[in-house]
Amino acid sequence: MSRENLVDVEEIDEEDIVERIFDAVVEQRLPPGTKLSESALCEAFGVGRMRIRRSLLLLASREVVELHANRGAFVASPTAEQAREVFEARIALEPNIARLAVQRATDEDIAMLVRHLEMEHLAHNERHRHDAIRLSGQFHTMLAQVAGNAILIRTMKELVTRTSLIIGIFGAPGVSNCRDDEHTAIVDAFHARDADKAARTMATHLRHIEKHLKLGSKTTDAVDLVELFGRH
Repeated sequence: MSRENLVDVEEIDEEDIVERIFDAVVEQRLPPGTKLSESALCEAFGVGRMRIRRSLLLLASREVVELHANRGAFVASPTAEQAREVFEARIALEPNIARLAVQRATDEDIAMLVRHLEMEHLAHNERHRHDAIRLSGQFHTMLAQVAGNAILIRTMKELVTRTSLIIGIFGAPGVSNCRDDEHTAIVDAFHARDADKAARTMATHLRHIEKHLKLGSKTTDAVDLVELFGRH
């Protein structure tokens, strides 16, 4: 490798590494319980061990990664009880987020949601599963953005990530986070400026997601971290 290429590789910082691992978790390319080997991550990202350790600490602070003494780092693996708690929290919060978002949405906000739905539909129709999963999670955080509440945005990002982990463990093969037709029904409530309908539709939507989980069963596939994250 030339010195120029080496410099390019070394320019990746902790936040870049964190975001790439975070995205892989959200998109279910990195299953719950996967061991995050420091040596493999060093090779994949072309950085030193200390940079990887700092990145793993940042991910652990977001509860995306679990650190175990003498065993290393692993992608978080929620239990069935934790899964129930996540959906309990989402059902308590998100209908009210949807209600607030409808009340505060501008015409530009609604147009943004419509464009996002179009991307979701395209990803589903073309069977781009990872894109569909990522976009479905973004839809829920976008509602918090439209609601204009920074605390709710951070909370939703955490809950969406936890939901991706939960579906990765307990979801049936091929299941993604959301059905895009239910997102369409939520956006229809925005067009009608019907905040109560948005709240009801969101609650139903979340219950549908939870209903399709098989809490109690776990499967974890091995992942080649160098192949997944390797810079070419």
